[in-house]
Amino acid sequence: MRSTFGVCLRLQVLCPLFIFVLAIPVTVMAQTDPGLRRGSAGAGNPFRNLTGGELAAFSFGKDVFQEVDSVTGTLSAAGGLGPRFNLDSCSGCHAFPEVGGSAPAINPQIAVATKAGAKNAVPWFLSISGPVRVARFVRNAAGGPDGGVHDLFTISGRSDAAGCNLTQPDFEAARAANNVVFRIPTPLFGAGLIEAIDDAAIVSNAADNRERKAALGISGHVNRNDNDGSLTRFGWKAQNKSLSIFAGEAYNVEQGVTNDIFPNERESTAGCRFNATPEDHIDPNGGRRNRPATTPSDVLGFVFFMRFLDAPARGASSTSVRNGEATFKSVGCALCHTPSLPTASNMTDSLSRVDVDLFSDLLVHKMGSGLADGIAQGFASGDEFRTAPLWGLGQRIFYLHDGRTKDLAEAISAHASSGSEANRVTSNYNSLPAQPKQDLLNFLRSL
Repeated sequence: MRSTFGVCLRLQVLCPLFIFVLAIPVTVMAQTDPGLRRGSAGAGNPFRNLTGGELAAFSFGKDVFQEVDSVTGTLSAAGGLGPRFNLDSCSGCHAFPEVGGSAPAINPQIAVATKAGAKNAVPWFLSISGPVRVARFVRNAAGGPDGGVHDLFTISGRSDAAGCNLTQPDFEAARAANNVVFRIPTPLFGAGLIEAIDDAAIVSNAADNRERKAALGISGHVNRNDNDGSLTRFGWKAQNKSLSIFAGEAYNVEQGVTNDIFPNERESTAGCRFNATPEDHIDPNGGRRNRPATTPSDVLGFVFFMRFLDAPARGASSTSVRNGEATFKSVGCALCHTPSLPTASNMTDSLSRVDVDLFSDLLVHKMGSGLADGIAQGFASGDEFRTAPLWGLGQRIFYLHDGRTKDLAEAISAHASSGSEANRVTSNYNSLPAQPKQDLLNFLRSL
């Protein structure tokens, strides 16, 4: 500094110019995730043209979707929680930006760990500002494939579960053995539209642009049910076929509530079963709870809520957003994130013969060693995942199957690793000048 000012003093005529030059900020053009889109969520609403009966079913479904479960129903309106569980309500996981979305900014799993006197420790992979997570073990104790959900919490110690003594899974040992992987909730907006897309449309789209896909190293394939070979489409690996199975399994696995689709408890320890099963069921005698005839059980309520839940609205357009959409297509992103697929004829007018702007081909693709979780589901191997639908992306907080990042640019970069079908497309993106990169990010946040 002394040397610089000495030069200035000796060259007085140049000092003002020198100081002016130093004061000019140096602008480095770099792409940045613009962050959560502000304004109305544009999501969480029913379709506008539902019949009276459909709207009633949606409303009832939304109500039970937001219910908080306790063990026997003495601490809340609904019972059946546990013996092992990940959270005590559906809407706790599917909360942002509206009911039916994905993980919220404040993780409700932290509070539920000790709710009603429960003795759970918060696992190392959860934090108050981190995503809602579900844990799976890759291998079982014998060294064979596991892949199942290992619920984080137990009802032990709760005031409505006297006498139950269960221990949580040993997640520290799983970490040491590199044997635990994570999933975050998938958004449910527009789920009925995804269910209504004809199998043939998915298969036909997979064959489109075959030469360009091959040149970029993209293949992908449908996932199918192991039992009957039918095409599946819901979940991170497209492992579930229908909203009924999706809802029934989640109710049983995530909250421990047995139901007509998954009627058996997953935990057999004596002293931890407090209710007759299935805990949620269609009661031919009418039951004790006031239910519409169209939704005589929670699971059916969930199905109607998801089926009649409208797709998220897009944000405002701009020159940058339009340019970004063109870039999204030119670099090859749209070859997997297919902008639109059609539904078939459907009993519900809102779902019948419409174009679904989901930005997904609903296929599973090899995503490389960087994203592989080692879990096979159906015909999806340990490094394969369903192309995540991008609608609503502008108002999601956490990205990728395990919620490892909040940054869109980081999520794009994570698509590239050894063995990934997205390597060349990611390279195309990385080769862009700064402004087209920024346009693409702005486009994604407009969805």
